Amino acid sequence: MRDVASEGDERGVTIRQVGVRDIHLPVMIREKGGGHARVVGRFEAFVELPHHERGTHMSRFVEILSRWSKRAVAMPEMREMLAEVRGRFDAEAAQIDLHFRYFLPKYAPATGLPCQLDYDCCFRAIDDGNGFDFLVGAEVPVITVCPCSREISQFGAHNQRALITVKLRTENERIIWLEDLIPLIEKQGSEQVYPMLKRADEKMVTERSYQNPKFVEDVVRDSVLALRELPDVTWFSVSCESFESIHNHTARAQTEWPAADTAEISEG
Repeated sequence: MRDVASEGDERGVTIRQVGVRDIHLPVMIREKGGGHARVVGRFEAFVELPHHERGTHMSRFVEILSRWSKRAVAMPEMREMLAEVRGRFDAEAAQIDLHFRYFLPKYAPATGLPCQLDYDCCFRAIDDGNGFDFLVGAEVPVITVCPCSREISQFGAHNQRALITVKLRTENERIIWLEDLIPLIEKQGSEQVYPMLKRADEKMVTERSYQNPKFVEDVVRDSVLALRELPDVTWFSVSCESFESIHNHTARAQTEWPAADTAEISEG
């Protein structure tokens, strides 16, 4: 049977990324305590296609990812997965993204009632031929209270939910566990978001947030100071988007550290 994808190409154009997106598979994420969290993963996988090759065998991505979906995943496994992709495609460069929803226990602040809150997280593994690179990311919901609104208003202040998005890389293959990263980021808003609140909890959340007003700029700067304290972190991006309650727009602030780093980080 003719293999059209393996035919040569004479147009002289290298394609930086070719592959698959939106591959949904069950996957196990390694937990800090040694257990495994079963989640639904959404994979993206790409390789570099040299100028002399016409196409890529897309089914190979699905084969590899399906096999790995039966194992627990963290940084070391993403590195092995990436090496397998590069080897199977004989590719100079490859990238794998894994997006998933991760649950952590949350306790109502006044009553202590237990529940769980979900967070959109991602792992990104890249090898461009110069070595392995790994990014971990999380989107963390918080509450923001506008300092200006509180200052100028006789009663109350406008407040809303906001989303802090963090992506970071480390050296020495240091694992930054989501169980450490997410609670650290949650503390940088005016107040945390809780999945379940009784009246005593709602009172506490409302009053604590009012006593801690923050612009999105404040949230980002406080997040930078907190992230700098994590061990072996060499680069991170942090943004805060506030879904304004009295405006028909959102407010957003974003920065990277160190600022001179030119790494490309997709928002997808």
